[in-house]
Amino acid sequence: MSRATGCADSSGMSSDAAPLKVFLADDSAAIRERVAILLATPGLRIVGEAQTPQGCIAGILATHPDVVVLDVQLDGGQGLQVLQAVRGTAPEVAFVVFSNHSSPAYRKRYIGAGAASFLDKSVESDQLAAAVNAASHSFSQ
Repeated sequence: MSRATGCADSSGMSSDAAPLKVFLADDSAAIRERVAILLATPGLRIVGEAQTPQGCIAGILATHPDVVVLDVQLDGGQGLQVLQAVRGTAPEVAFVVFSNHSSPAYRKRYIGAGAASFLDKSVESDQLAAAVNAASHSFSQ
């Protein structure tokens, strides 16, 4: 999945690039809405969202996003299930974990499974858009 490249604007996005496709995987509709607002820029487009591991996996494989914003806790399971299933099938999809469950053990587990970054919802939400953009560049080859 490569996107056209050109001159980068102040947001770091290429001015002639297709919008970065993002999938939201969180058990809370309110959090998914908040994340969509945090990512509301011309260079990003939300292509899908889901709250269960199965719904996330199916949605990600159907929409082929560039980046998934993933919570640790999903309705009926864990984000790790999604990360492992998708990485095995579509390794070009990047993951940014965005969770309140941010202990070092969770961070190590998710980064070790292939997540590009791990952010704490309560103190790092201002870094989400930059993390999503950076993740897309690390997996765009």
